[in-house]
Amino acid sequence: MRVRTTLFQSAVAALFLSGLIFQSSGPVLAQSDDAENAESIPLMLSDEAEAPPGADIAEAPIDRLFRELAKEDQPGWQQIEDAIIAEWSRSGSAAMDLLLTRGLSALGDDDIDLALEHFTALTDHAPDFAEGWNARATAFFRADMYGPALSDIERTLALEPRHFGAMSGLAIILEQIGYPEDAYATWQLVQAIHPHRPAVKEALERLGKEVAGRSL
Repeated sequence: MRVRTTLFQSAVAALFLSGLIFQSSGPVLAQSDDAENAESIPLMLSDEAEAPPGADIAEAPIDRLFRELAKEDQPGWQQIEDAIIAEWSRSGSAAMDLLLTRGLSALGDDDIDLALEHFTALTDHAPDFAEGWNARATAFFRADMYGPALSDIERTLALEPRHFGAMSGLAIILEQIGYPEDAYATWQLVQAIHPHRPAVKEALERLGKEVAGRSL
């Protein structure tokens, strides 16, 4: 199958604009449902950007939440994470929010087909709603359809470059299909935004040893 050369280009551009700079380090996968194809795209972190003076006055509430979440000493990180997810889940339309709720309920019941039906209706009618794409990516992942999942992760990150949930999904897929170096680099990106999740730290420790072993 032909490698999709545009995969993640828009997401990477958005990440540059948000201050999360990448540098080339290896392939990030673009795959179809019946083949595993890979291509190289930039993937390395810069240091976390500091908020500008006066940011507390001008910044949006979700930007303030992200700034608080990024603090290494943050005992309330779980509440902040919940607040961010709640913000992400608001489309601005009651009808679209209902599609998301119904899709998540179907996903919780392991009815993947019904979840995909709801999420596809959501992305069709609200293409600028990042959480719709992220939810559908999760459903595709649950169905072992990594190609469509990666495509929806791309759309999610193009709309919300700080989406640590979508980045986590990307890291998991990359590791499962045999790209530990890129999985490790993606987990580094997650940690730069959200440095508190124990699972992220465990993945970095585990993959760090594997990546170091491969370089010997």
